[in-house]
Amino acid sequence: MAPTAGNAVAPLIIAVDGRSGAGKTRLAVELAALLREHHTVSLFHLEDIYPGWDGLQSGMDRYVSRVLTPLAAGGTASWRAWDWAADDDGPEHRTPPADVVIVEGVGSACRAALDFLDVSIWVDAPDEVRRSSALTRDGDTYAPFWDRWARQEQAWLDRDQPQLTADIVVNGHQDTAAPERVRVALTGLPQCGVLLAVERAQRRSATVQVERLAGCPDSAALFTALYGASTAAVWLDSSDAEPGVGGRSRFTIMADDGGHFGQLARHSAGSTEIVSGAVNARIPGPFFRWLDLTWGRRTVPTPDDYQCGFTLGWLGYLGYELKRETGGSAGPAGPLPDAALIFAGRAAVLDHEQQATYLLTLAGPGPGFDDEAQEWLTTARAAVTDARPIDPAPAAGASPVFTSRDSRDGYLDKVRAAQAEIREGNTYEVCLTTSLQARTAGTLPPLDVYRSLRRASPAPFAHFLRFPGFAAASTSPERFLQLSAGGALRAEPIKGTRRRSPDPELDRALREDLLTSRKDRAENIMIVDLLRNDLSHVAVPGSVTVSRLCDIERYATVYQMVSTIEARLRPGTSRTEAVAAAFPAGSMTGAPKISTMAILDRLEGAPRGLYSGAVGYFSLNGAADLAVVIRTLVLEDDDGDTRLTLGVGGAITADSDPEDEWDEVRAKAFGVLSGLGAEFPDS
Repeated sequence: MAPTAGNAVAPLIIAVDGRSGAGKTRLAVELAALLREHHTVSLFHLEDIYPGWDGLQSGMDRYVSRVLTPLAAGGTASWRAWDWAADDDGPEHRTPPADVVIVEGVGSACRAALDFLDVSIWVDAPDEVRRSSALTRDGDTYAPFWDRWARQEQAWLDRDQPQLTADIVVNGHQDTAAPERVRVALTGLPQCGVLLAVERAQRRSATVQVERLAGCPDSAALFTALYGASTAAVWLDSSDAEPGVGGRSRFTIMADDGGHFGQLARHSAGSTEIVSGAVNARIPGPFFRWLDLTWGRRTVPTPDDYQCGFTLGWLGYLGYELKRETGGSAGPAGPLPDAALIFAGRAAVLDHEQQATYLLTLAGPGPGFDDEAQEWLTTARAAVTDARPIDPAPAAGASPVFTSRDSRDGYLDKVRAAQAEIREGNTYEVCLTTSLQARTAGTLPPLDVYRSLRRASPAPFAHFLRFPGFAAASTSPERFLQLSAGGALRAEPIKGTRRRSPDPELDRALREDLLTSRKDRAENIMIVDLLRNDLSHVAVPGSVTVSRLCDIERYATVYQMVSTIEARLRPGTSRTEAVAAAFPAGSMTGAPKISTMAILDRLEGAPRGLYSGAVGYFSLNGAADLAVVIRTLVLEDDDGDTRLTLGVGGAITADSDPEDEWDEVRAKAFGVLSGLGAEFPDS
């Protein structure tokens, strides 16, 4: 934005650019109408100023000097419209200043204009759609000049590449709700935050509607019915919950990014991309800053007679490489986004303890929202009623054959290197990891894979995530951090693992061995101390307590040593700050966290991706519940095949036996590998 002179107030200037026929004019006109609900708006069309069919470049020059320059300074723009009949400048026109100025047309976001613009919107459409649209609108007047004008557009695009600098990209002629989606996207841009505060508050005025149905249907059947065809969906699956009991995670939550409120967010390389229908917004800056702006405060109350912390909001994962925002260094980037989340405006929640199903919908201003919600509720009720257990999916060909990033000897060498760092006083505990990889011939259906894993190894924080191009199937037993709407914090780190035995006597002996292991207990207590310190930065002084220390929990394939740390969030502290203060989970780094992460970067030499990050929800009532991403298989589309990755590892201390650490890696991989019918690489 350019500086203003005197008492003039600088407007918010929005450029709507794109090639001819992409749908710019309609979008700009309808967006202006929406923004006029709370603001004064001026609208300028560049087609009024182009000097003839060869005048794209000179038209952009006129636009910058005669229109943008005075408007950006808070003044009135005086310009002459082109008289096409006389082939010369016509009468003078004036565009007055306003709260918002929308400039629309080919070249409105040209390079020379960027210093004056607050927001750049690029509208795109296929060539055949653009030509048909433009000629339908302008008829025979435009047809003889289409190719002539298109060559000028292409030369300008090759030079300025405005689509690469756009804050928002819109797929034209695809979504009648695009203008409203753009208005919502504008409220998420930092440069629009002050002026569009009313629109932002209006969006936060939405309310959550809850409908309770008796009974809990089969989770897999319900997810398949509601979201089996969704390209972006999340299933937070308390797969080990017993009817009427619940357990540590009594609720199963499932949702996708469908409906008017639905969005998909992906963060990579310091920028967050938000997709809503045909509208794609790019927000530069750190992930946790974006999360704080979009979630970091309570916006809806928890409905009465509803005990789950999730009241709609964001669901998905935070990858380990986000450590660069919380004290770690910036390591090599992996192939997947650093974070991916969906915003769910509707969801199904199963309460395994109360044996009830809740259907949640978001109600907002506007006549069409209730109709859409009612249509989805009708579909969801039928899915709940009709859900029946699904037969196991047939095996998809041969079991995948995994290789390991580290050989056995190579991993043992890294264990010894970690112990050398401990002896030198650089760390106390190093949570060393490696990964297993496989590639299948042909596509491996991710949902079928997850259904196999949850049958073989049910867990309280299991989850299935599907995003465009990849999916994650997890049987995680570990909670990273829970934050209630009222500010209660809870972390439940796991350190200490024994693979279970089918022999009852040996199984009992393995449990006792873990319970009495001084090494495992030391590992666990070190992480407890680390988490106590993490939470103390955001907690009410004196509220951090350890309510459970080194307890043994039983799962289908392993025993785990688990502790619980609780605290109260300090009033006035950002909820996002509480998550960031503890991220990544100390049970996946070691202690002290910052210096140990640097050691891990050197030893591992590769990004962890989803593994060691967190999966869960950020609810509209301010609550969050996140699991540690362990026991997790990542499935990536790869030219018709599927690439599989499984992260595994363990905590290294001064007393660690390197060979025992390799055995622990095998034990932790067993649950996922057995669900696939696969074996550990050195078997």
